[in-house]
Amino acid sequence: MYARVSTEAQADRGTIGSQLALLHERIAAAGDELVGEYVDDGHSGARLDRPGLDALRDAAEAGLIERVWCLSPDRLARAYAYQVLVLDELDRFGVSVAFTDSPGLATDDPQATLLTQVQGVIAEYEKAKIAERYRRGKLFRARAGEIVTWKASYGYRRVPRSAATGQAHHEVYEPEAAVVRRIFTDRAAGITVREICRRLNADAIPSPTGKPTWGHSTLCRLLRNEAYIGRVYYNRTESVPDRRPTRRTRQVWRDRDEWIPIDCPRIVSDELFQAAARVATDNSKWSPRRAIPGQWLLKGLVKCGVCGVGTNCHKMRGRNGTWHRYYHCRNHDPIRAGGEARRCPERNIRADALDAFVFDHIRAAITHPDQLLAGEQAVTLTTPIPDDELLAAELGRLDRKIDAADAERRRLVDLYQGGFIELPEMQRRATEVTARRKELQHKRTSLADERTDLARDNQLRRRVHDFAARIHAVIDTLDDTQKQQLLRLLIEDVRVTGWHVQIRLRIALDPPPDSTSPPHPTGKPSSQQPRPVSSQNGLRSVSGHLGPLLLDVDLIAETVIAFWKSLR
Repeated sequence: MYARVSTEAQADRGTIGSQLALLHERIAAAGDELVGEYVDDGHSGARLDRPGLDALRDAAEAGLIERVWCLSPDRLARAYAYQVLVLDELDRFGVSVAFTDSPGLATDDPQATLLTQVQGVIAEYEKAKIAERYRRGKLFRARAGEIVTWKASYGYRRVPRSAATGQAHHEVYEPEAAVVRRIFTDRAAGITVREICRRLNADAIPSPTGKPTWGHSTLCRLLRNEAYIGRVYYNRTESVPDRRPTRRTRQVWRDRDEWIPIDCPRIVSDELFQAAARVATDNSKWSPRRAIPGQWLLKGLVKCGVCGVGTNCHKMRGRNGTWHRYYHCRNHDPIRAGGEARRCPERNIRADALDAFVFDHIRAAITHPDQLLAGEQAVTLTTPIPDDELLAAELGRLDRKIDAADAERRRLVDLYQGGFIELPEMQRRATEVTARRKELQHKRTSLADERTDLARDNQLRRRVHDFAARIHAVIDTLDDTQKQQLLRLLIEDVRVTGWHVQIRLRIALDPPPDSTSPPHPTGKPSSQQPRPVSSQNGLRSVSGHLGPLLLDVDLIAETVIAFWKSLR
């Protein structure tokens, strides 16, 4: 006899037992002698590589059995082609097949054979229908914010759906979450992935799979996993036919706009996640194998202003025999540009001239805080920043109005309970009070955010002055290698269009040594995206001879502090 169920849950519910009991009754009634039971618990009928079915086919080939009893053809296989393959193989070995839910095939009855074949086709249709319902159900649950995948990332545990806990969701598993925070902190500090693996192995911390050693690829995938900042994605891949003969399908990535984001508890902050990712990008860009100390100060930073792509570095011998260094757009190559018509028209850029030009203006900008804040002062002429005392007074006034609205609502309830007003009148007046209170609360929230922004801007000014004072003492003593390191810390990119040079910076501002850690700059929960302190605040240079100098302020104080320590 042969019996099969598709999932382990069906096996636990005893459906396999009901099949075996029915088959025992039919075998006894037919007077056959039972010589073996072949069972597949939790194996899909869409595959042929099942332990029980393989053992049955081996026994038939060895001549140990004469007849196979089975509940129905779909227990042998869900796909009709697989059914025919198994039945033909058993018939070739002289083994007949008897189904309890359909007539046997050994009667040579064309109608019985047709019925069995129709049942096989219907079973294949049911399999496709079940798969489609299962797929649509998982999509619906994922769009509703429920975790539908059974596997949880390292640092989480999946809580299944139940009446007590609600939808299936992830919860933080603190022993592993502490390891995740340690990994991101070390990576953001510039420690290499292999060194982090070595430290984890030395501390005997098991890997996500329980192995005693951590692998490089495992750690890289962990550092790219957005689940740690509160986003799990579903529907990222799809199955397509595989061209290789040994495989039927393969998984390919879908477009990112088709991914379904699902919220989960975060383990690390957005700033820490981005800092770790930035280290990986910088490591690939600033590999020692690709950097010549003291040369190409802007290697990897210069972009073509026309094409918007990066530049390559190359040397060229002049007419007098001297060598000159140039940055040239990668789209000078017509194959790289996509055709001769799309070839970049820009000329090569003298590397020594551009390096000196950029460094001089970077030095002038970052050592004079008044120049950094000149653009912000110009913006305040058209959009004045309100005074902090006025904002505090306005917040106090709104708080009093909100308290008055709450008191008015309580009085309405008292009047209704005392029988002085009817229910419709009470509901009408309560609706008006609620709408007025909601409007006041909205105004108060806006003013509170504005006051937080004002405090952050004032703090930014202090930190700009502190940054300029600290760098002014050492910038004139830097050698070429240290200049190269400094420019890589501060410059986002340099765009060159003809004689026009546009420099985008990320100024690393760390608080003064005697200051305490400021609160979250936005005053909002950490689960939301932080508001960037960047060119949105109008930090622009107004110096005419320097050209447009855009300054993107990024809070990466740890990196700059380490750089200053290395210079001492």
